Amino acid sequence: MTGPTDVPEAAPRRLESGSFSSGLTVPDFAACLQMGLRPVGLVQGFCAMQWGWYGAGSPYLRGTSPFGFSGGGGGGYMQNWYCPHGFVGGEHRTWGQNYEQTWVEEAWLSGFNAAFGRMIEEAEEVGAHGVIGVTDTSHNLADMRVAEFHVLGTAVVVEGAPPPPKGLPWSTYLAGQRLAKLLEAGFMPISVVATIASVRVWAYCITEYLMEGGAYAWGQSLSSTTEIEQVSEARLAARALARDHARRQLGTDTLQGITFSATEREVGAGDQVVECTLRGTRVRRFKDFDPIPPPRPTVRLS
Repeated sequence: MTGPTDVPEAAPRRLESGSFSSGLTVPDFAACLQMGLRPVGLVQGFCAMQWGWYGAGSPYLRGTSPFGFSGGGGGGYMQNWYCPHGFVGGEHRTWGQNYEQTWVEEAWLSGFNAAFGRMIEEAEEVGAHGVIGVTDTSHNLADMRVAEFHVLGTAVVVEGAPPPPKGLPWSTYLAGQRLAKLLEAGFMPISVVATIASVRVWAYCITEYLMEGGAYAWGQSLSSTTEIEQVSEARLAARALARDHARRQLGTDTLQGITFSATEREVGAGDQVVECTLRGTRVRRFKDFDPIPPPRPTVRLS
């Protein structure tokens, strides 16, 4: 395909085939029609993204944290942990650190934005005013530092409205009754917002031993109910970072329909990666509360 868009060659054939497709459930489809939104096609975007590693001299080394922790360098989350025992051994980890993996976050955001942009370009191809019921997935390809992103939604047009200008389609994770209630409350969806925070736990001696289920080590008794503070702090930091990343995308708008998902991956003795993904719909008020007329019944029981 030639032209200014980044739509793959197969997409125009799919979108112009004359067949109709939708990612909506039957109830969501019915609610869509009740709101005056007519589905015109399923649209999607893909991207595969590769990223590098953290290391000495890396531009991703971070320092002062917005949460009050500190390290070296400039900006980002970093928190140090030190051994209380006062001795060094070959298997004794006297120092640990939690740090933000900014290269993972930046690669994830770049991959998501690329896939999202291609979905919006497909929506423009069919003259859509917006995309509803958006879903996005990402997964790693084999053992490589590569992730594949897939963003998918149902393109809709507003019945009776003029054609949208270039680059205008709005998007939302919402559909059906949830979208109807949002519009009824006087809010208009602007765009989906998705962001990730990735925190690496480099365990020190106490964390390593507790993560292995130990209760006594190096002359010190460790209660079976002891909190693993380094791991707890990493999880709190990942959630706070995800919220902070999302706020930067909102401006004066608000975020609705928020979902949080957190994953942990073990990478060594006590070491792990904590990732928190936040998703929601950026909305803006455009009118006061205006109830939507109740739908007409299509089946009568008497």
